[in-house]
Amino acid sequence: MKMIVPIILCGGSGSRLWPLSRQSYPKQLLPLNGKETLLQQTILRLDGLAQVTSPLVICNEEHRFLVAEQLREIDRSAEAILLEPTGRNTAPAALLAALYVKNHFADALLLVLPADHLIGNVPVFHEAILAARQVAQAGYLVAFGVKPIRPETAYGYIKTGKMLSGVMAGTCEVEAFVEKPDKDTAANFIASGEYQWNTGIYLMRPEIFLNEMHTHAPLISSICLDAYATASRDLDFMRVDRQTFSKCPADSIDYALMEKTGKGAVVPLSCQWNDVGSWKTLWEVGNQDQDGNVLKGDVVAHDSRNCYIHAASRLVATAGLADHIIVETADAVLVAHKEKVQDVRFIVAALEKQGRKEINLHRRVYRPWGSYETIAMGERFQVKLIRVKAGACLSLQMHHHRAEHWVVVHGTAQITRGDEGFMVSENESTFIPLGIWHRLANPGVIDLELIEIQSGSYLEEDDIIRFQDDESTS
Repeated sequence: MKMIVPIILCGGSGSRLWPLSRQSYPKQLLPLNGKETLLQQTILRLDGLAQVTSPLVICNEEHRFLVAEQLREIDRSAEAILLEPTGRNTAPAALLAALYVKNHFADALLLVLPADHLIGNVPVFHEAILAARQVAQAGYLVAFGVKPIRPETAYGYIKTGKMLSGVMAGTCEVEAFVEKPDKDTAANFIASGEYQWNTGIYLMRPEIFLNEMHTHAPLISSICLDAYATASRDLDFMRVDRQTFSKCPADSIDYALMEKTGKGAVVPLSCQWNDVGSWKTLWEVGNQDQDGNVLKGDVVAHDSRNCYIHAASRLVATAGLADHIIVETADAVLVAHKEKVQDVRFIVAALEKQGRKEINLHRRVYRPWGSYETIAMGERFQVKLIRVKAGACLSLQMHHHRAEHWVVVHGTAQITRGDEGFMVSENESTFIPLGIWHRLANPGVIDLELIEIQSGSYLEEDDIIRFQDDESTS
């Protein structure tokens, strides 16, 4: 039996889950339904599945250290973390993965898994994958379909064709893929009994997938081949050529291939499945109280029903609300009717047009060495809480427009300031004058926390001149 190589698609920005999901910290890296993040749940879901390798994770280059850290947190390693210089949807990502598997495994199957799904009955999920093995080995591109329970307009649909014998009951050839219909069309699909929701999960032989992509999406195929040909490996990370890959069209596996190929098959996935695509979905799958509310964080809900309320940084109180979504973060609050949550993407588009940083960054910003969080800000000052992981350090740098005061509140800091080198312990402080090169490091075994007070005429992050830098200090 062929080995299965899981391909975890960890790209995307999750704009419909703004303000919690941001471009720099998207939904798949968040713990939206449990203590593990969606990415971590996707990987842990593979435990117990026979003849499966470590996963190949594909993510945006910006998220590489976050992905690596989340793997470390659950004590899992990746076959590789393949970095996309820029997001180009699922078809190019899967094609790069297929090229990797073809070059590193003599005989294997690709199991393509989006990193933003919730699956309730894992043993049934495993059974569906095992049943799909023989279908994929026979040369089919196998999709996994879920029986629709409502006329959902946010999902794609698969129209089932001829039944395949000798495999799991309900396994069929694919007659057609239909992308996100309107509500009336979706209702007709359900009434016909011929359609299933498309989960976006696929099992296939890499050589079949590559050949079909070459036939039906030759431009994507050609560009990805060229980009992969000069790929370089750096520890766990693998990079394809940025300039070449940036020319690749953005397209999904469904549009680029599955709507065109004659080799599609669908295996039924008869377990609890949700594509976490909106706040309404998280209300549906959450632990609802006696009033139908899902409450996260510090929330007081009076005379409120069927609401999803998420408080990330402060008390949120409601009175007399029904069927609403409220999501509070340190720098933004979303209030929407539950039936309008798909429109959050229009808010994100408007913020992007205005150049607002709230679509990209949270107030707490993660870096390979730790994180920083803005606590207070004025015309000529900014106060940050900086956390530096044990053994980590920042780049050697200098600022043209600001000076900095550092007060250590936890741990010990190793400071480089000009030609000086010294240690600063808890309840001690130091001053970094404007124009002086400096570096901050944590030589200890516990996290370092310090308060940074910036003062000057310009306080944005681009006022940094780096003299010595590497990936671990960016």
